[in-house]
Amino acid sequence: MKLYMKKIILSGLMAFSLATSVAQKRLSDLTIVYDAVINTGSQEAKLADAFDGATTTVYLKGGLSRSDMVSALASFTTIHDSRSGTAVVLQEVGGQKLLIRMTEADWKDKNRKYEGIKFTPVEETKMLAGYKCKKAIAELKDGSTFTVFYTEDIIPENNNYSSQFKTLKGLPLEYELKQGNLNIRYVVSQVSLNPVPVAKFDIPKSGYRELTYEESKKGRKGN
Repeated sequence: MKLYMKKIILSGLMAFSLATSVAQKRLSDLTIVYDAVINTGSQEAKLADAFDGATTTVYLKGGLSRSDMVSALASFTTIHDSRSGTAVVLQEVGGQKLLIRMTEADWKDKNRKYEGIKFTPVEETKMLAGYKCKKAIAELKDGSTFTVFYTEDIIPENNNYSSQFKTLKGLPLEYELKQGNLNIRYVVSQVSLNPVPVAKFDIPKSGYRELTYEESKKGRKGN
């Protein structure tokens, strides 16, 4: 009788594990498109123009990731290799095209505000792009917070693609971001599970003025 009960329990555990693995997809290739929704007052109207109709597209392939933010006035691309920790940032603003190379240490410095970020789930869900999403409150080490809705149905194999969501137990499909005086809400508009061409992660060999990360920081301080 005991042996029979053990077999039933074991079968139940195996069935649960199988059901979980089927429902939850760990993916190497993934494309997510977000639309930016901006909440701002009249004083920030001009700054908001830079993000008017902005979209952010994230491409994942193995240990490689690429994020493209495109708006009416500017575009920013970040290509990151989680294996080496290095990254390249491409900026095009007002006809000026810059390429900024980042070492692993540079990348950590750029994203240090997200170190120690904590996500606390709350009792709220919503459907986004056909996926059930849970809500969480993220708290940064400086005490600031933002909300995120994430799905547990899709888990990127490369959890280093975003320092902001490295410890999140799922894929963010809606989240907030503070950019200066703007509160920007990114809402998913499309999720694609199709293979991502490796050419998406090629670094341009010409057409950009190249800077080091330190040089780019000095440029920002001088503005």
